[in-house]
Amino acid sequence: MAETIPAGSTTDGAIEVGQPADARVSAPASYDVADFPVPHGREEEWRFTPLERLRGLHDGTAVADGGIKVEVTAPEGVAVETVGRDDARLGKAGKPVDRVAAQAYSSFEKASVVSIAKDAVLSEPVRVSVHGEGGTAFGHLVVEVGAFAEAVVVIDHTGDATVAANVEYLIGDGAKLTVVSVQDWDRTAVHVAQHTALVGRDATFKSVVVTFGGDLVRLHPRVVYGAPGGEAELYGLYFTDNGQHQEHRLFIDHDTPHCRSNVAYKGALQGQDAHAVWIGDVLIRAAAEGTDTYELNRNLVLTDGARVDSVPNLEIETGEIVGAGHASATGRFEDEQLFYLMARGIPADEARRLVVRGFFAELVQQIGLPDVEERLLAKIEAELEASVA
Repeated sequence: MAETIPAGSTTDGAIEVGQPADARVSAPASYDVADFPVPHGREEEWRFTPLERLRGLHDGTAVADGGIKVEVTAPEGVAVETVGRDDARLGKAGKPVDRVAAQAYSSFEKASVVSIAKDAVLSEPVRVSVHGEGGTAFGHLVVEVGAFAEAVVVIDHTGDATVAANVEYLIGDGAKLTVVSVQDWDRTAVHVAQHTALVGRDATFKSVVVTFGGDLVRLHPRVVYGAPGGEAELYGLYFTDNGQHQEHRLFIDHDTPHCRSNVAYKGALQGQDAHAVWIGDVLIRAAAEGTDTYELNRNLVLTDGARVDSVPNLEIETGEIVGAGHASATGRFEDEQLFYLMARGIPADEARRLVVRGFFAELVQQIGLPDVEERLLAKIEAELEASVA
């Protein structure tokens, strides 16, 4: 299946669902762009983002004059549809939480919906290719997994465009969904997206976000629990190069009892003005007794001139929890590790590569797809070949 999503319309068609506002954002969640003030960079949720590089996505001046080509390759038993704005599944996971997400929701014309039937266990992954074809475009993707189904979905972003999008994951009771989202854009692309997962009773959601390309990439993964017993694992890997801005802002809303979450993101930076931002927000509400959560961010700075902003936030409104914690650390390449390997006959260039590959290995292994893992390891090697050697 292939489609080109062109400039969009502003027709309403979403189903309104209740979703509490995040206390760290400047406006309540909404489908309406007008409900969000134009950001100026002083707001908490925008203070790390270079707004001038968003090309008008944040202030309404961006004109939808481009397209993104979406191709879906799916095994038997998976339904792939292109739907209009009036489809009842759109907006079901949650509302946009910032102005760009609301702009994307108001502006897309057609959405892609991938549906895995109840009780289906897929032997092959669903592969979604999103290719930028220039200009500015708005997109919307829904992945719906029926009760007790099991699926792996790989979403691959390539090409060049200025893209604002929303991605929704609807995980039915007892279902298991693994999503690998790879941002391998051309160097001049801009990609801003909100990913929202609604996790059903005793369901499992695993997300692996991998970001390499683009001039600016700003992703906002969010998890909401629809019933007790849900589990969410959010992993991320990013390699920020000279001049790139890569920002990952996570929010896990524990508003339901006896749910679990685990977050682990790792990044490496090299080159002048490389800037990585990681924000990890976990909110345990008063009703969420029995919650178990932990979040971790690690950053490895390979060269001078790179900058990392890492901010873990944990807010707890009940004392009846299993566990909660967070950790963040940023450090330079350790000469002791290099010396240890060189003392055993490994050349300096290869030793540095081994250390960085080892830093990422734990998260790459979470993908579970050999072809994707090999491609990402090759990409890491290419990045290291450029300037670490």
